[in-house]
Formats: sequence, structure tokens, C-alpha cells
Amino acid sequence: MECNLKANKSHCNCTYEPCPRKGKCCECIAYHLEMDELPACAFPKEIERTYDRSFNRFAEVVKARGGKKA
Repeated sequence: MECNLKANKSHCNCTYEPCPRKGKCCECIAYHLEMDELPACAFPKEIERTYDRSFNRFAEVVKARGGKKA
């Protein structure tokens, strides 16, 4: 399966501009999991901007939204 960079980038909410993984979702997920965190797409825009992409922050977001999709 080939990566569709254009389509992926159109949905990417990552605000870290020099990121070399934008649109390369499999690389992005692997990178962030290696860092014990989740990628930007797992968070709503206002949380993503804080760069706190920890599992704990994700759990707080999910809990605050009553388990609904971020």
C-alpha cells in the first residue's frame, strides 16, 4: 500500500512545522509511540498546540469528553 501524502496532509492537524513526517502516518505513529506518546491526530486542535501528547493527556481528553471522539 502506498501512502497518499496529499490526502494525509489535508487531515493532519500537527502544528510542528519542521516535522519531516507530515503526511507519512505510519512513520508518524511509529515515531510517537517510540517516544511514549500519541501523534497530533489523536488530539483536538486546542490540546495538540500544547505539545503534551502523552497517554495521560489523551486519557484526560477522552474522560472530559465523556468517551466521545476527540
